[in-house]
Amino acid sequence: MSYLSTLSSAYAEIFLLVMVSLILIVDLFVTSPNKTLTYILVQLTLLSCALITVVTHEPGVVHLFNNMFVDDLMSDVLKLLSYLTVSMVLVYSRSYLILRGLFTGEFMVLTLFALLGMMVMISATHFLTLYIGLELLSLSLYAMVALQRDSATATEAAMKYFILGALASGLLLYGMSMLYGATSTLEVAAISDAITHGVENKALLVFGLVFIVAGLAFKLGAVPFHMWVPDVYHGAPTAVTMLIGSAPKLAVFAFVMRILVDGLQPLVMHWSGMLAILAVLSMAIGNITAIAQTNLKRMLAYSTIAHMGFFLLGVLSGGIDGYSSAMFYVVIYVLMSLGGFGMIMLLSREGFEADMLNDFKGLNQRSPWLAFMMLILMFSMAGVPPTAGFYAKLSVLQAVVGAGHVLLAVIAVLFSLIGAFYYLRIVKLMYFDAPETHLPISIQPDNGLLISINGLAILALGIMPSALITVCAVAVQKSLMLH
Repeated sequence: MSYLSTLSSAYAEIFLLVMVSLILIVDLFVTSPNKTLTYILVQLTLLSCALITVVTHEPGVVHLFNNMFVDDLMSDVLKLLSYLTVSMVLVYSRSYLILRGLFTGEFMVLTLFALLGMMVMISATHFLTLYIGLELLSLSLYAMVALQRDSATATEAAMKYFILGALASGLLLYGMSMLYGATSTLEVAAISDAITHGVENKALLVFGLVFIVAGLAFKLGAVPFHMWVPDVYHGAPTAVTMLIGSAPKLAVFAFVMRILVDGLQPLVMHWSGMLAILAVLSMAIGNITAIAQTNLKRMLAYSTIAHMGFFLLGVLSGGIDGYSSAMFYVVIYVLMSLGGFGMIMLLSREGFEADMLNDFKGLNQRSPWLAFMMLILMFSMAGVPPTAGFYAKLSVLQAVVGAGHVLLAVIAVLFSLIGAFYYLRIVKLMYFDAPETHLPISIQPDNGLLISINGLAILALGIMPSALITVCAVAVQKSLMLH
């Protein structure tokens, strides 16, 4: 068996890296401000990566690079969803960024580098590869937040993101070094074995676990490590906010699964308690603070914090049900997030950001179809049937109750009811208030088509969720080392 054929599971990553380098060079010769050639090349790259991922899929679990990298069903499903998400982000943000002079080769190259970081995170089974993937993603996002160099809010957001992100990375590294000290290995599976067979210094192990959970909570934006989320979501250009709020959540799901479920499963008694505290705090502070927001991007930022609390409930429930419900929840959340930020960009025009709640007043009179799409998105985020958001919440609650955490499920339902208020307030503004402006809404045909597909997909997945739930359950079952 040749060395090249053993690398086949990493072909998608290798191809993406080669294409990013090529696009960097090609873009130097693209003079048009619309960057059409670069944009087409990027979309073709994403499509090719998806084809490579499908073609090189192996039925079992394949380990590469001395057990540092894995190719399994969960990683392939998450990678395909990541390509789709990044492709949608580029379609949504294209006309918005062209009007602001930000649709540059740098934006697209950084987006692809962020995607490469996500792919490495999704397939990593070694603390070193996990960390490399995380840093590649983080550094790309820091740079993208600061792309709007003449904007004080964007620069401030980038600085906050960079400093707090560095702090989170430090916590994570410190935790990893403690685990290495306790188990003498950085390999996820070997750490699990070492803990199972008994470790001399148990205190060092638990300390390391605390730092790792803190680092993960930072990356998820869970309370009390959520300080950066509202400022970064608000300060970054909306296209960058959309990217930060969508695809990386898929990678962080894989990150949590690889570290906590594959590596630290024997310590489940310790980390499930920590996750329960993070989840309850995130749902409480996220939902309550969101009510006070008048800026839609800040409101969606606090709602993200609340959604991450829900996601953590799925993880701490454990078992196939818990992990698959968490995966289903993240996928649906990414779809809703794309639609929500996409709507802000569709209603924005040159010199005007439609990111205040009042900008949505009377939207039904200006464009009934866009108002209906936003209605579906808001109902889904609030968890109103028959949208996908309702089934995502329901599957997590079933897993939580199944694991015996009835009190947590009751708390989650109560905070979801509080959360429904600020989502339904936007529906009220769109349908019952008079519009502040009667300017016609002009959107590109591709954007109009995409927001329609996005909204209707959320509705369809709410009515027929079983296929996606099955995919998530099978992916988790075949990929994780559930003891």
